[in-house]
Amino acid sequence: MFFRLFIDFFVKLIKNNNHLGNRGMFKNTLVLTSLLLLSSTTFAVKDPVVAVVDGIKIKKSELDKTYHENLMFVSDKMVTKDKVLNDLINRRLGIKRAKKAKLDKDPIVRKKMDDIMYHAQISKDLEPRLKKIVVTEPDVDKYYKSFPEYRTAHILFRVRTKPDEEENRAALNQALKVYSSLKKKPDAFAELANKFSQSSTAPNGGDMGFQPAIRLAPEYFKAIKGKKKDHITSPIKTQFGYHIIKVLGVKSVKSINNALYKKIVYDKKRDAILDNYFRELRAKANIKINKQLLK
Repeated sequence: MFFRLFIDFFVKLIKNNNHLGNRGMFKNTLVLTSLLLLSSTTFAVKDPVVAVVDGIKIKKSELDKTYHENLMFVSDKMVTKDKVLNDLINRRLGIKRAKKAKLDKDPIVRKKMDDIMYHAQISKDLEPRLKKIVVTEPDVDKYYKSFPEYRTAHILFRVRTKPDEEENRAALNQALKVYSSLKKKPDAFAELANKFSQSSTAPNGGDMGFQPAIRLAPEYFKAIKGKKKDHITSPIKTQFGYHIIKVLGVKSVKSINNALYKKIVYDKKRDAILDNYFRELRAKANIKINKQLLK
């Protein structure tokens, strides 16, 4: 709009110059020069430079955007434009130092950069599909029938993630001894958990409270699924060691945290989309696997 008015005024000046002579033309030239300066200033200040860090400009638009982004998060420090500008300056200085040190070549940094690109690409490709996910009450009911929420207690005999044969055998033998005692005296579960369990729940008789299936190791949940209250399992192994588990109760679907289970079902649907996405990518890729090395 401004440019249009400016051009119209400029055309009128040219027409008037034919009638005003040199003196009038001089005056109009001064006016024109002033307008040009005014227009250039007007458009320059639309996004003025707030700070310059070693030749790199920080413009007001970037400051304003970052400032409003900061306001969206709770912080123990007051969000001000001064603080945000200081953060932007610090960021510029940090990036400059990192580039000078060639950190983009560092293996750890490259891995993190790859992680960011990996997640960014998935987000870009799948965002339209993920937006279409809908979780209904029947979806929650269906999921909960297969994965009910149990309250359990356990006695844990820990082993390392890579135990040697002797360590593994010793833990299993100890678990079998305790299990043998429980078969004779099942009411002693809490007492034996307090005495033998190597879990943080030992002081509470091994009681883990109610836990959704997703918070339990798959082997742990499989061992209790469908079992009634007071059932005690034989020793089962997870990545944490050997467990003897007692079922203390199971929630009805009416008692569950509905918001939590909607999130769980959403995640399951999202994972199905991801699985299909990578199935499509793998079908187009040339992949060779040496299965002998997986043993």
